[in-house]
Amino acid sequence: MRRPRRNRASAAIRDLAQETTLTTNDFIFPLFLLEGTNKKSEVESMPGIFRLSEDLILKEIEDCLKLGIKGFDVFPVVDEKYKDKMATKSHDPNFFYLKTLTKIKKEFPEALIITDVAMDPYSSDGHDGIVEDGKILNDETLDILGQMAIAQAETGIDMIGPSDMMDFRVGYLRNVLDEQGFTNTGIMSYTAKYASAFYGPFRDALDSAPKFGDKKTYQMNPANSDEAMVEAELDFNEGADILMVKPALAYLDIIQRLKSNFNIPIAAYNVSGEYAMIKAAGQKGWLDADRVMMESLLSIKRAGADIILTYFAKEAAEHLARQQSE
Repeated sequence: MRRPRRNRASAAIRDLAQETTLTTNDFIFPLFLLEGTNKKSEVESMPGIFRLSEDLILKEIEDCLKLGIKGFDVFPVVDEKYKDKMATKSHDPNFFYLKTLTKIKKEFPEALIITDVAMDPYSSDGHDGIVEDGKILNDETLDILGQMAIAQAETGIDMIGPSDMMDFRVGYLRNVLDEQGFTNTGIMSYTAKYASAFYGPFRDALDSAPKFGDKKTYQMNPANSDEAMVEAELDFNEGADILMVKPALAYLDIIQRLKSNFNIPIAAYNVSGEYAMIKAAGQKGWLDADRVMMESLLSIKRAGADIILTYFAKEAAEHLARQQSE
């Protein structure tokens, strides 16, 4: 008779029988870039997460590399004075975001640097596409996304992350990049990006909330699973190198479906709201925040994520280092 408890009887056998293991190789750390020097501003709804100016973000990357974190997704905090309807600053080579990306890759060529391709941080409308008469224009937006992708690729970054959810943008961006000689610039597509309530703290961090309406005409309905497979097949066929599910914890089933059906890496974005809930409960003493952090990340990997974008990356790396030293 089989007794499953025999494989749980001691720490040694539990470690040997463990099916899923987290390492720092699994993590990408999202970072928020401020214009200026020696600026550091905590995101009120994300305790422990800061908006950092160029000099401090370089120091943060250096510290993270020492912990074994190799991947970083850099998002710009764009002042309202720079925003307009056509997101023109998104492809201005003199804009602080692009200049800092160049500096990062020069100082840390070994780091994997991913960028965000979407209009919303730069748009006076706060939407991911061009707005006309209250509607988000799809095909017209692609040209701006293409200019943005080329400007970012010219800084030497490794991979773009189109988060806009416009139809056909992966194929369009792949063609534009290839035509300009950036065949080695990868695409991590926000494939199954849901119209989720878990994004609130992120929008606080970037001040990028839509100025009207919502994003339900281009982000996915949380009720839908099969639709994620349609999006994934399109992005796969259009040349995406990595498919992403966002958010992660409320969409573990979607992660598993993509992992089971596509033979390229699957990423999951452990988003700001998921981070904030654990942090808030930990501060209240309602949860053991460290244990819940690690259990949550483990569940995302167990569901099938090869890559986890998480604001817990640095904390989790420090936790893993402590475990190894004990």
